[in-house]
Amino acid sequence: MPPYDPTLYARILTGLTLGFHIIFATIGVGVPVMIAIAEWLGIRRKDPHYLLLARRWARGFTITVAVGVVTGTSIGLQLNLLWPSFMQIAGQAIALPLFMETFAFFFEAIFLGIYLYTWDRFRNPWIHFAFVIPVVLGSSASAFFITAVNAFMNTPQGFTLVGRTIVDIDPLMAMFNPATPTKTAHVLSSAYMTSAFVLAGVAALSLLKGKQHDYYTKALKTTMTAALLFSLATAFIGDLSGKFLAEYQPEKLAAAEWHFETTNEASLIVGGVLTENNEIRYSLKIPYLLSILAFGRPDAVVQGLNEFPKEDTPPLVVHYFFDVMVGIGTLLIVLGLVYAANLWRSKRNGLDKPIPRFLLRGILWSGPLAMLAIECGWLFAEIGRQPWILRGYMKTAQGATTAAHVDWMLLLFSLLYALLGCTSWIILRRLFDRNTAEQEMAKRGIEGGNKP
Repeated sequence: MPPYDPTLYARILTGLTLGFHIIFATIGVGVPVMIAIAEWLGIRRKDPHYLLLARRWARGFTITVAVGVVTGTSIGLQLNLLWPSFMQIAGQAIALPLFMETFAFFFEAIFLGIYLYTWDRFRNPWIHFAFVIPVVLGSSASAFFITAVNAFMNTPQGFTLVGRTIVDIDPLMAMFNPATPTKTAHVLSSAYMTSAFVLAGVAALSLLKGKQHDYYTKALKTTMTAALLFSLATAFIGDLSGKFLAEYQPEKLAAAEWHFETTNEASLIVGGVLTENNEIRYSLKIPYLLSILAFGRPDAVVQGLNEFPKEDTPPLVVHYFFDVMVGIGTLLIVLGLVYAANLWRSKRNGLDKPIPRFLLRGILWSGPLAMLAIECGWLFAEIGRQPWILRGYMKTAQGATTAAHVDWMLLLFSLLYALLGCTSWIILRRLFDRNTAEQEMAKRGIEGGNKP
């Protein structure tokens, strides 16, 4: 049996917590945007189907918020218990975004309660719609502030470290570090995109089951339109993120692309297998594309991994996470374009044909695939920063706890997350299976209406 290593267990537990939390955090950031879009469309078009969409999405959203609170609290607890040295040095510099994230969450929670309680209580529906705006702002702000903390870990600034004492702290400079713009923008856009695809998958499943009611076709059109727009935005921001890495974390970009030698006209490596001698096999090399990704020019010089000390370079496994993230992102854009083309062709020809089943099956899988891309993106971001927990200042092993029984913590939190995951799934299934959209439309006297 291998010897007990608290750093290893601390990394596994933190990674498990983040991996589980990000599912609910992504939904918690993106779904409020979709709720706001649906209610806005319902009021503007005087269409009860969109209003029912907003109402039902909001109910499910409350379940994910509750689980996200538990997992978010776990992260805060583990930062202090598992990474005490890191928090001792860096905690002072990043205290502002940590506090603002908590404030943003409470702001969101207060208005979410008001929003849920005040359905059908105002003659003017725009008053109720106004209450969802703070929910959207609060959830997005919460993601912004906590991502700024992660950005600080990649490009720390706003302080001076004298021994183990942090002085000359500038909280605003620490929060608005060079990684903040691209990192926060990418997190927000990908959360909006993923939530839209998840909700689109739910609508596609209903249509595949033969439920051809206008409610589901409108749900699919709304979510897929938003998903396509947000996926294009995510791709654009991803390009900016690549250029950021080339300037501020070139070793991370080189590891992601298995780019060992500094060269101009650098090729982009897609797929492949790396041998023990760093020989790349079975890959697709796209000429000039890495130089374009890094600096926007096909002749640009891209630093190779051999330029950096071996002990300061990330594990080369990040290449696979990067490829999966980019590959899924590209596939989702294609899926969105195919849906848009099918919709445009139907309207142009004046047809009212059902959406092809192959396309509905693709949309059904788009939600899980988008969430997988989110997970791979975070694995790439966190493993790609290694061996640093605070880049250039503190190695991961230096920031970890030396306490015993972290392995038991890992076991207990694993059981907690399994329980939370199963419970939330059961509650969501029962919530919507026992009160279907058809039943609710019948209670409210909502007719089929026109096809969207």
